[in-house]
Amino acid sequence: QVQVVESGGGLVQAGGSLRLSCVASGRSFSNYRVGWFRQAPGKEREFVTTINWSGSNTYYADSVKGRFTISRDNAKNTVYLQMNSLKPEDTAVYYCAVRTRHIAAQGMTVMEYDSWGQGTQVTVSS
Repeated sequence: QVQVVESGGGLVQAGGSLRLSCVASGRSFSNYRVGWFRQAPGKEREFVTTINWSGSNTYYADSVKGRFTISRDNAKNTVYLQMNSLKPEDTAVYYCAVRTRHIAAQGMTVMEYDSWGQGTQVTVSS
């Protein structure tokens, strides 16, 4: 089991930026796809973005495309989520997830991931 810890959340005004970090344990981290999801109060957890093992393949939800950027540093076992031009509707708890299974899926569904962090709160004020 991979241990996952997110950090970097906080309170920011609309139009501002935050960078989230996701640190995972395990020597095989560089082999795994990593995703970011978010969950707002009263809503289901939704896909934000995902990155493959090498960083060469990424997907974004339409709602964040052009504003958020996912990247990874395998030497540091870390994945980053750079969030720019934040909007109040981006307010949510953000979760990092690791998929240790090698399956033919794009990494955009909750069910694919087997290791989750506890989440970090992002609040965007208007």
